[in-house]
This record gives sequence, structure tokens and C-alpha cells, in this order.
Amino acid sequence: MNLIAALSPHEYNSLRILHVLSVIGLVGTVFYACAGAPETRKKVLMWSGIASLLALLTGFRLWQGAYGLTGGWAVVKLVCWLGLSAFAGLAYRRRAQAGLWLKLTLVLTATALAMVYVKPF
Repeated sequence: MNLIAALSPHEYNSLRILHVLSVIGLVGTVFYACAGAPETRKKVLMWSGIASLLALLTGFRLWQGAYGLTGGWAVVKLVCWLGLSAFAGLAYRRRAQAGLWLKLTLVLTATALAMVYVKPF
């Protein structure tokens, strides 16, 4: 059984769409967590977790199928994903630092985007 299977064009496009939508949802939940009422915590964290898991699974499959798990740029993206996954929960616990979480969210998102398009290493 070949663990690194090539992606069909249909699978590749479907995974890319799901990946981008899940990352948009993950970033959106961080922004909502910074501004939302404390009563929304449970539902927002649930959606943040779902989006985070979907981003991880689709991103890992894309990395495996298209690049054969090679490229240090993907490791940087994993670190960005880990940070983004934590920010929604942190935003609810430390409301006074909401501006920091928003700035870090934008920095990590821009870093992840740069890694996927530039692939510096």
C-alpha cells in the first residue's frame, strides 16, 4: 500500500477549497472571540475547534499528496496553525489583551500565506 498517493485534480481542488474555508473560519472565530460576549464562549470554541481540525487534516493531506511531506515551509505553517488554534481560547480568558490576539492572528496568517506561496525552504 502506497502511503503517499498522488492527488487527483478533483481531490486537490476540493481539499484546497475546504482548507481555505476552514482557515477563514478559524481566523473569524478568533476575531469574534475578541469582540463577542462571554456567553458565546462555548459555541465559538466549538466552531474554532472544528475549523482547526479541518484545516489540519486538509492541510496535511495536501502536503502529503502534493509534496510528499517534504519542505520546511510546511513546518512553519504547522506552527502558525497551532498559534491560531490557541488564540480563540486565549481571547476569552484574557479579554484585556484582545488587540494583541488580533495582531498576532494577522501576523500568523500572513506568515502562513507567505510560506505557501513563496516556499522559501
